[in-house]
Amino acid sequence: MHRAYLSLGSNMGDRGAYLARGLELVVESDASRVSRVYETEPVGGVSQDDFWNLVVEVMTTDGPRALLERARHAERDALRTREVRWGPRTLDVDVLLVGEMVSDDPEILVPHPRLYERAFVLVPLAELAPDLVSEEQLAGARGRVVALGTLESLR
Repeated sequence: MHRAYLSLGSNMGDRGAYLARGLELVVESDASRVSRVYETEPVGGVSQDDFWNLVVEVMTTDGPRALLERARHAERDALRTREVRWGPRTLDVDVLLVGEMVSDDPEILVPHPRLYERAFVLVPLAELAPDLVSEEQLAGARGRVVALGTLESLR
């Protein structure tokens, strides 16, 4: 059994609905915990609306490749398009960590290569797993992050 973490974000349409549906699809039947939702500024230089982001922890026997397939399935369900790199999206799902596993497969790098650079990932991850994120890492991460509340309270 692995303790895996995935990040979900949305900045188009009904962000809460996209996050809720995405959670259903990536969690499947695994036990899970979900961080609060955070409003975050976009990263990557493309002008766009703010995101709603959260992190989910799942206890799973799946490895990185299977979790990537769950992520892709959720993005397809949300009709995500990939027209502009780091552009607006209905749903973005990234596999952050899968237990102690390391994957150097170019299609699924684990730990996620930009995990410790981005406040929109580190803040909700630290909420669920403070043992995985140091104060120094939080302080060094970029981007504005504002807690909004639980997904249920925002819908």
